[in-house]
Amino acid sequence: MLPDTLIRLALAFLMGLGVVAVYAWARARILASSSFPLTLLLLCVLIAMVTQVIGDNVARAFSLVGALSIVRFRTVVRDTRDTAYVILAVIAGMAVGAGNTWIASLGILSVALAEFLFRFRPAIGADISLTLRAAPGTDLDQIFTQTLNNLVCTRHLESLAQVKQGESVEAHYHLHLAPGVELSRILAALTAIGGIHHVTASRRSPEQT
Repeated sequence: MLPDTLIRLALAFLMGLGVVAVYAWARARILASSSFPLTLLLLCVLIAMVTQVIGDNVARAFSLVGALSIVRFRTVVRDTRDTAYVILAVIAGMAVGAGNTWIASLGILSVALAEFLFRFRPAIGADISLTLRAAPGTDLDQIFTQTLNNLVCTRHLESLAQVKQGESVEAHYHLHLAPGVELSRILAALTAIGGIHHVTASRRSPEQT
């Protein structure tokens, strides 16, 4: 029993390293916390331990669920893909702990393949938060269609409200600029349009994406 436990924990450690390796390769451009890769590795090993402790004992499983529910993440995960890697580490640990190492291996390889294919998506430029104030009745969709069509890949209207007692309309957008487009070009294009009262734009931080 002891050799089998040691083998499973060693395999969980190796699978954890695999998860970390895929994460580091896929998220190299993100300024991730230095503790996050280690968290993925530890999760994989710890979940393998928990799975072996539970075994087929239902009562023990409910007891451990109650005990582990005390632990909660205090750090906000910045990206849904980071959350997916947390789940991958948990599943890999459970699979190894249950003796299904091949499931963990195939899962890590599948995620690596998905990340590889995802890298061939159409390129987009900077991630921008844009706030503009315009005269009531200004057709904002027409502005983006006619003026910014070649400068912006995607846009998402986050909020729209009247300000200054109805004298202006304030809109907040999340934009992805076209590759190579500078923020200054967006500002210059918008300020040249009649009816636009005020424009502010900034690059979005990873926490906002």
